[in-house]
Amino acid sequence: MAQKSEEDDKVRLDKWLWAARFFKTRALAKAAIESGKVHCRGERCKPGKEPRVGDEILIRTGFEDRTVVVQALSVVRRGAPEAQALYNETPDSIAKRENAAAQRKAGNLGMTSDGKPNKKQRRQLFQFRGSSNDD
Repeated sequence: MAQKSEEDDKVRLDKWLWAARFFKTRALAKAAIESGKVHCRGERCKPGKEPRVGDEILIRTGFEDRTVVVQALSVVRRGAPEAQALYNETPDSIAKRENAAAQRKAGNLGMTSDGKPNKKQRRQLFQFRGSSNDD
């Protein structure tokens, strides 16, 4: 068992991000790190970097920026409750994410579209452009 604790002390950043369930695969975690979407201790890093307990990691995924503090290390991917015990998100990060989500939600009210205009909208577009719809 002592060997396992030594193994958990030396964990790659891409493995830790995968074990903490920020990414579905290690390959996605590695790609995010290499593209600069993950910063450890305030600077860009490599997938092989070894995070330590207490390190602050900035993770950009989609619309969200998360700042988390490493609480424990693990190379094994387990259930979500156990994965959430590996880190604590900073209160500032939580507030920023909630604010950004509220702004995105407020901006999309009444703007649902599958990208294709309906018949009425097409007529309005043709009228606006000043062309006939016989083209």
